[in-house]
Amino acid sequence: MNILVDIGHPAHVHLMKNLIKELTKKKHRVIITTKSVPIIERLLKVESLDYILLGKKGKSIISKVFHQIKFDLKILWICVKYRINIGTGVSASITRVSRLCKMSSINLDDDDDEVQPVMVNFSHPFTDVRLTPSAIIGHRKSKRALFYEGTHELAYLHPNKFTPNEDVIQEIGLDKNDRFFIMRFVAFNAYHDTGQKGLSFDQKKKLIDLLDEYGRVIITSEYPIETEFEKYRIPIPPEKIHSLMYYSTLFVGDSQTMTSEAAIMGVPAFKCNTFARILSVPNELEDKYHLCYAYRPEDFDKLYNHIKMLLQKPDLKKEWLLKKEQFLADKIDVTAFLVWFIENYPESANIMKENPDYQLRFK
Repeated sequence: MNILVDIGHPAHVHLMKNLIKELTKKKHRVIITTKSVPIIERLLKVESLDYILLGKKGKSIISKVFHQIKFDLKILWICVKYRINIGTGVSASITRVSRLCKMSSINLDDDDDEVQPVMVNFSHPFTDVRLTPSAIIGHRKSKRALFYEGTHELAYLHPNKFTPNEDVIQEIGLDKNDRFFIMRFVAFNAYHDTGQKGLSFDQKKKLIDLLDEYGRVIITSEYPIETEFEKYRIPIPPEKIHSLMYYSTLFVGDSQTMTSEAAIMGVPAFKCNTFARILSVPNELEDKYHLCYAYRPEDFDKLYNHIKMLLQKPDLKKEWLLKKEQFLADKIDVTAFLVWFIENYPESANIMKENPDYQLRFK
């Protein structure tokens, strides 16, 4: 089978990398497309995955629309050239192009409909099937949606797929038993981030001062950080960040994805941004499993006091590992499920419609 994977964000490399490798082992031909984004290209090269560049993204709204049309046309040409059978990924292009050729589209989308009108209007109507985390039930209008017991992060952080590398913390002069904290700051420059914000300078400083009393503070950031915080920044290669987070004592920042990643690895995780409490997947991690917590910037004092309270617990890591085990017991190995679903499509879609519990074979 010829399979196309379109990647538009660094997190999508993590989401798709194990799936691509498993499908390749099974003798399927997998074509990867992506835009010219340095961190995406770095991650693909680290994973030894070949890819086709579609070009650079636009910056203004008009430029983004123009470039998106070009991306769609290039993907259409690739579909015809390589006789693609199935296209997949978190990709609006894949869904639209599937209406213009013989390719079937399997869309992987883990955001609620309410927060992504562009995807709902310009992607959802065109896909053949949409695989959606079960936490989003009630927030996905598409009749083509099939729900699975998992999250995107489990495609690469499930224990079947992820083994932390202790050498990563030794490289920065730490031991796995040392107390250290990861702070992550993001730029909020994606199309769906318009009008959103995270931690202010004063809020970051107050958190750093608090954490500094209990252990080492490590900052990673999407953008140049304030000079005052530079001594805490460590330019960790993106392919090593998950191992570092695994051994950390606590995570705090304004990043959506990394908060969920830390939580799933059993690390107490705190998010502070204006997306707090409006997305179903992180809400499930918070409300059902109590693995992470989300606060809006105006509720910073509550976040601060919550973190201060947890830092005084001597058995914090042990408590979170028990919560993580409960979460994993309820969920599936997402990569194993996706491999089965793609290899057996469209029969797999019919099986999931008639017997959703079939997915529990992939634990």
